Amino acid sequence: MHPRLKSLLPRSLFGRAVLILALPVIVVQLIVSVAFIQRHFEAVTLQMTSGVAIEIGAVLQKINAAPDAAEALRSARGLANSLRFQIKVPATDVPEADSRGLIDFTGRRVILTLRDKLSSVLAVDLSTDPAQVRAYFRSAHGPVRVVLDRGRVSASNPHQLLVWMVFTSALMTFIAYIFLRNQLTPITRLARAAEAFGKGQNLPYSPRGATEVRAAGTAFLNMRARIERQIETRTLMLSGVSHDLRTPLTRLKLGLSFLPEDEETRALQQDVTDMERLVSEFLAFARGDAMEEAELVDPVALLQRVVENALRMQQNVTTGTVDAPGKIRLRPQAITRALENLIGNAIRYGSRAQISLIATDRALRFVVEDDGPGIPPERRDVAMEPFERLDKARDPNKGGGVGLGLAIAADIARSHGGALRLSDSEALGGLRAELSLAR
Repeated sequence: MHPRLKSLLPRSLFGRAVLILALPVIVVQLIVSVAFIQRHFEAVTLQMTSGVAIEIGAVLQKINAAPDAAEALRSARGLANSLRFQIKVPATDVPEADSRGLIDFTGRRVILTLRDKLSSVLAVDLSTDPAQVRAYFRSAHGPVRVVLDRGRVSASNPHQLLVWMVFTSALMTFIAYIFLRNQLTPITRLARAAEAFGKGQNLPYSPRGATEVRAAGTAFLNMRARIERQIETRTLMLSGVSHDLRTPLTRLKLGLSFLPEDEETRALQQDVTDMERLVSEFLAFARGDAMEEAELVDPVALLQRVVENALRMQQNVTTGTVDAPGKIRLRPQAITRALENLIGNAIRYGSRAQISLIATDRALRFVVEDDGPGIPPERRDVAMEPFERLDKARDPNKGGGVGLGLAIAADIARSHGGALRLSDSEALGGLRAELSLAR
């Protein structure tokens, strides 16, 4: 299908289903209406008008055979009355042209037939009184006006067929719309439940609708249950690993504190500290706040707390543009950890950072910018992978991180139905990290 035609189609499944339902009905109505009016009503009108034209011709013959207008009117009146015509000789109100109503479907055929059968037609008036035909003819005694009932030249009320057809089609379309809506509602509920689960929310859902929709809903519930069990199992396992690793590290630190302080002891104590930091960051990445429940949070207040915490840690952080979208459902601890990681990276590789909050109808964006060296465009995707360090300056043995800060932030953004995007900062000239969350 042509891209321009695709842009005109409804984007929702319900809209497209309604279009599929309504378009054939409308097309069938148009085809039936045109075919019936052209084939049936025009044929009937032609036959009826031809018979009336013969009768009018007989009246005109009597008028033309009379010696004067008075005799013509007297001699033709008897025949006209028997044929249910009203005649006037001579007529003084002859219109300049034929006329018919805008929705007079058979009027054109009446006029054409009269002109074809009678060469003396001056004008045919079908608009002055829709219930009558006023026809004007030439005669030996001046213009003749013939008035007859419209029902004698065309089928009566041809529009009634269209009215009944439109009414019944609208009624059946409405009934089909109700059934269609009942079938599509379970699909919409399934889509909302899946979208909410992608944002870390757990909406109540029970399969309904047709067999195929119920099967898809059951599969979704089974998948959601498996994912939740895996997350819970992973969290419990990591809690045990955290306890098992921290206990020996604590004993090592305690043992080293009793040794004489020298260069070798200080090196060992630094190794233990680095190991604790590695374990903490790895567990933070693996856990990802999976068990934290989403709740309604004011993003502006959350951003202010993050900035206040950064200032207490002597970090040069300022606030940029801040929109106020109202309370939004998210995981506050996870978002706080992601922003702290982004600010930490900005301060580590630059001298100052700026954090902004931008709200749109579909997304909420936390933007952290710095004045550091940035990251080359071709390395930005790699930088968000776990345990990736782009250069020696980022080596943990030289004061750098362990390569999990951006990975944790990206994982938290995905758990909220969003993404982490890296680009160049126009404000500060360094890196721009945009934490986008779906609303």
